Amino acid sequence: MTDPRSAPQAEGVDLSTAEAPRPDFRALFQAECSYVFHSLRRLGVHERDLEDVAHEVFLAIHKKLGDYDPSRPLRPWIFAFAYRFASDYRKLARHRERSGDEIEVADTTDSVDDRIDAERSRKLVVEALDALDLDKRAVFVMHEIDGIAMPAIAASLGIPVNTAYSRLRLAREAFASAVKRLRLRGESEAAARRRDAR
Repeated sequence: MTDPRSAPQAEGVDLSTAEAPRPDFRALFQAECSYVFHSLRRLGVHERDLEDVAHEVFLAIHKKLGDYDPSRPLRPWIFAFAYRFASDYRKLARHRERSGDEIEVADTTDSVDDRIDAERSRKLVVEALDALDLDKRAVFVMHEIDGIAMPAIAASLGIPVNTAYSRLRLAREAFASAVKRLRLRGESEAAARRRDAR
């Protein structure tokens, strides 16, 4: 499987009109590989398992591609596959470490301070997302990060729209609480390191 960081970047396959043909799998893969990797990571799949789980997602998408309704948005349909496989992954407890423990290769065009700040922010978000249960996390990621409308989220997850809104509200509260808690923990750890350095 091609790592999305080396795959050609695309904004996504536009299949929003009813007369649009069913997507070609190869074009869909190239356009959406990065999105699937990012979605799985945001849903708690550990970095070391991303390629395997993404492979499973794309196998399932390939099998079900004939069932896709081109009049519906593509990304929520794809996200539903990522959500199901991330759920199975978490149930099997194949990962033991927090997903925020690994550091991605940083872009060397940024200053060292910028890269450190960006990595800290990324870890904070990943750890705060880990505090959410998967049902709330899926709605939060799709709406807050991917910008998908709530009716499309509800349809792709097979839940009522009111349930989706309720999960989003609870997820926002839990995420904000987790960020606050993690920042306080980070500040107290930094203060302890400063004391130990004296």
